[in-house]
Amino acid sequence: MSYRTLKLTWMVILMMAAPLGLAAQTLDEAELDALRAALNVGGVEVMSAQMSEMPGVVEVQLKAGPLVYSTLKGDFFIVGDLYSVGQTGFVNLAEQRRDQERVEVLAEVDRDDMIIFSPEGETLAYIYVFTDVSCYYCQKLHQEVPELNKSGVEVRYLAYPRAGVDSVPGKQLVSAWCAENPQETLTRLKSKESVPESRCKDNPVAAQFALGQELGVNGTPAIIMETGEMIPGYRPAADLIEMLGLNSEAGQ
Repeated sequence: MSYRTLKLTWMVILMMAAPLGLAAQTLDEAELDALRAALNVGGVEVMSAQMSEMPGVVEVQLKAGPLVYSTLKGDFFIVGDLYSVGQTGFVNLAEQRRDQERVEVLAEVDRDDMIIFSPEGETLAYIYVFTDVSCYYCQKLHQEVPELNKSGVEVRYLAYPRAGVDSVPGKQLVSAWCAENPQETLTRLKSKESVPESRCKDNPVAAQFALGQELGVNGTPAIIMETGEMIPGYRPAADLIEMLGLNSEAGQ
């Protein structure tokens, strides 16, 4: 039996075994304490738990770990995404939750800690981009930032040095964030130009790298839409503009 089939089988078993009335319940303090006691083994720590949309199945967020689905007693759990099935198809409920979490977390990031390319006119939409100056597709996307700006899309860059903060690209990102003109410096770096090395106290590159990992970024560019949806990898500006509900003439 494949891993994918095994996951689906367990989810069906849990659904069939659980009493339907539990779906609308929230965990009381005693239930939460019991669940924590059951799952907090081997260094695992439960951050939060609530009843999922599937009757009798608990949605559990582990600290520094994935979202898992557990029995109420915590004697069994599954790692994977929970889907609902409707007339229009499948809906990834776990990804919807992650989308909302990304929206909330990114809203807390100070604008001054990002390198932002804003439209000259009205900002109609925005995207976040975790970026690395040494990444070819990051460079390619950056060449299309003027097109995005022209259509009213603000591009909010966050640093994600794939090779680590202490790597050459990591140090280059620090130079961009610490430069007198971060936008110009980032553009020059992505054009493979040399720029003076710059350092500044409390630059956000390491924190943003950690934030990207927390949000599930594992490559660059990682584009996060207004809805919190993450798009791994490069997408042409025209596709992003369409996904944002705009058109290429919107900012003209």
